[in-house]
Amino acid sequence: MLIEAQNLQRSFGSTRAVDGVSLQVAPGELYGLVGPDGAGKTTVMRMLCGAILPDRQAGEAQTRIHIAGYDIARETEQARAHIGYLPQRFSLYEDLTVMENLRFFAEVRGLSTQDWKPRCLEILQFVGLDEFTDRRAGQLSGGMKQKLGLAAALVHQPQVLLLDEPTTGVDPVTRQDFWQLIIRLAAVTTQEGIAVLVSTPYMDEATRCQRVGFMRQGRITVEGTPAALRQRLEGQIVELRGRPLAGLRKLAETVPEVEAVQMFGDRIHLRVQAGKAGQVIERLGVLATEQDMEVSMLRSIQPQLEDVFIALLEGGPDNG
Repeated sequence: MLIEAQNLQRSFGSTRAVDGVSLQVAPGELYGLVGPDGAGKTTVMRMLCGAILPDRQAGEAQTRIHIAGYDIARETEQARAHIGYLPQRFSLYEDLTVMENLRFFAEVRGLSTQDWKPRCLEILQFVGLDEFTDRRAGQLSGGMKQKLGLAAALVHQPQVLLLDEPTTGVDPVTRQDFWQLIIRLAAVTTQEGIAVLVSTPYMDEATRCQRVGFMRQGRITVEGTPAALRQRLEGQIVELRGRPLAGLRKLAETVPEVEAVQMFGDRIHLRVQAGKAGQVIERLGVLATEQDMEVSMLRSIQPQLEDVFIALLEGGPDNG
């Protein structure tokens, strides 16, 4: 494993930000750390790169972090040499050009002039900034700044890439473009053996990961492939469409077998008791007709990750 973390603990005053987190990421794996704001994702990332130290623990369940085989606490510099880190906020030098920023970070990482220039040009072409080498970083758009941050994280060819909510605050189109870069990177690095750990609050991004860990209140409550996580609600999601949507939502909330009702744009997802989907569909159809409501779609569907994570936030399914 390129990332091995065991029993991570971290408190800030009386607040327990991270509470016993353990995770492993293999070479060539894209792992998504998913959860709402305040779940502890950024604190985990900062501990993994050595920016902050975990709390010391007594007893058998000792805290440890190994990056590419190095103990981050005892072999900090060796471990950091293998890490590329992209924080949430743009942290490069806005008065320097795109190329000057990359040169600075390349030389800080020990790359010689002979090595850094071709590497920087290669990385800038990969992230789509090769036409902006002379533009100052402060004049870049938010999405372009994130791409430059990714390029800086990759310039020394790390074995471990940590991306902390890399698309937060950018527009949807830029978010898709950035994830295409991550997917391409993961496809390339499968052969090179790089481990990619990305944190995100967005469920559509989580589906792109090979494995996902869902964080809540400082803990990873459930972990697995997106497909395996969706199976936790197999047969329990009913989709409802029609008019008036607000009226249909209130109507669905009156059905005893419906555990939760969530809006998904122009449709409603109902989480129903196991084995009760057919019963709910039949009853809702009758009730809607009796109250002169229009139902255009009422069917059992495959769960989405959003359905699973909403259930987890509410204490189910099986509370992780």
